[in-house]
Amino acid sequence: MEKVNFEKEMSETGGLRLVADNKEPQKFPLVEKQFVNFMFFRVNSDWRKLAAAEKTEFKNEFAAVFHHFGRDFLLYSYSLIGFDSKADLMFWRIGTSLDLIQEMTAKLYRTNLGSFLETADNYLSTTKKMMFIPGAASPNYEDRFHVRAGAKKYHFLYPCSKQSEWYAKSGEERDALVEENFMVGKKFPNIKIHLTHSFGFGDQEYIVSFETDEPKDFLALAEELKETPASKFTLRGMPVYTCRQRNLMDCLDALG
Repeated sequence: MEKVNFEKEMSETGGLRLVADNKEPQKFPLVEKQFVNFMFFRVNSDWRKLAAAEKTEFKNEFAAVFHHFGRDFLLYSYSLIGFDSKADLMFWRIGTSLDLIQEMTAKLYRTNLGSFLETADNYLSTTKKMMFIPGAASPNYEDRFHVRAGAKKYHFLYPCSKQSEWYAKSGEERDALVEENFMVGKKFPNIKIHLTHSFGFGDQEYIVSFETDEPKDFLALAEELKETPASKFTLRGMPVYTCRQRNLMDCLDALG
């Protein structure tokens, strides 16, 4: 890479200009972020009383709406049947438009199946920059700036807020504590750790989620993370949902 001596160039052109000649507002390059949404649903027990043919019709209608938005989002569906009493179904949506998240949700609720669904929980966060890429992308394309989403069977969701003492520490101290947590995570190479920011969107400040094919490894990682110094500053920090990735129709069939 060519190294440019800006100091030399400035001196040759008459010194550093502190004020722009034109009156137009200065334009900065945009860093495109991604909105990340984890939405959890609970099915009404009346759903299971419907006739099989009617349920099939309603599921097909719901799936058509869901897949229509596949061109706008990275979309992943998860079943929680047998894992949790609070929710039965989770959608992980990653995109660049909040309006489309709302539009998709409204259209899903307007379907016949949607009338049997209730929102059990809903987490909205953002990345600092474009980060997630499709799970089917080439493994060679993934690096620290491009993370394949939906590449593992299980997803553990971990909303997190910090105590006020955390923010009394210097930025360097906080960075060191976070780095220690990530060093623990590196001991488990088969677990993908995603950190997104939710301050302003909800009660929590961060959403930390873990993707893995082996739940036992996640339990071992969670035990080690509880012993790190950073964990002492956590207000909320216990896994609240265990999710199993399946295609949408399998998730809907599991509803009964």
